[in-house]
Amino acid sequence: MFRLTARHFTDGMENNAHRQKTTLVLGGTGKTGRRVAERLTAAGLRPRIGSRSSEPPFDWEDQATWALALKGVDAVYLAYQPDLAFPGAVAAVRSFTALAVESGVRQLVLLSGRGEEEAGISEQTVRDSGADWTILRSSWFCQNFSEDYLLEPVLAGVIAFPAGDVAEPFVDVEDIADVAFAALTEDGHSGQLYELTGPRLLTFADAAAEIAAASGREIRYVPVSPEQYAAELTEHGVPAEYATSLLDLFTGVLDGRNAHLTDGVRRALGREPRDFADYARATAATGVWGGR
Repeated sequence: MFRLTARHFTDGMENNAHRQKTTLVLGGTGKTGRRVAERLTAAGLRPRIGSRSSEPPFDWEDQATWALALKGVDAVYLAYQPDLAFPGAVAAVRSFTALAVESGVRQLVLLSGRGEEEAGISEQTVRDSGADWTILRSSWFCQNFSEDYLLEPVLAGVIAFPAGDVAEPFVDVEDIADVAFAALTEDGHSGQLYELTGPRLLTFADAAAEIAAASGREIRYVPVSPEQYAAELTEHGVPAEYATSLLDLFTGVLDGRNAHLTDGVRRALGREPRDFADYARATAATGVWGGR
């Protein structure tokens, strides 16, 4: 015979609260936000997508869109575009966070960048907001090679990039999304800073070799100077100001400061992070890189 206890009633109330919770996922069509939204949707939590094309729209560069996007929201997955290290990010995150808390948001999960001094300021803003917070301080995304600016070089067979022989603990964005989902739906993550890395260090040459092995194509890494890379960006139509900010970010975080592993994924999820080789094999199977 089933006996109804106070715990069953409390658990039911908590589960119902989770089902009714409204989460705004900023960057909801991007690499991490899209995956966070998919996980919330699969759990029946109906996230609100924060993007210029969503309804209501959200645009980091248009504060007039913020209030409506925040209406009735309980939690926010806070991902700033293009990056927390870019000019204007600190002020935007500060203004948005204040408005979010004023609007009734009780939880903030911030996607931050590992080794970025400017990102640290935004992290402190979220800590001091008065809301429950979790910070995901992430290393370089594996998916930059398949869903972003490094895809075209991979397809061309030559990854020319100003990273020298610095090693990076590339992290799979699937792990970032898993940690974000856990933080948004489970107890025990409030007040936690999770520094997220993959399980091993790879140079960009190592990463190119992994992609080549998985795709069956010849792909090599060619180190170039920051000046050469900036010139390449502008030749491809990237605005000079944006190219400068991007280059400052790359040369800053790829100076060796992040060449060590952390246990953030294991602390958050109780398992090891995905390896770059697993990412490469799974991505190659989609055909995005061509090859076999």
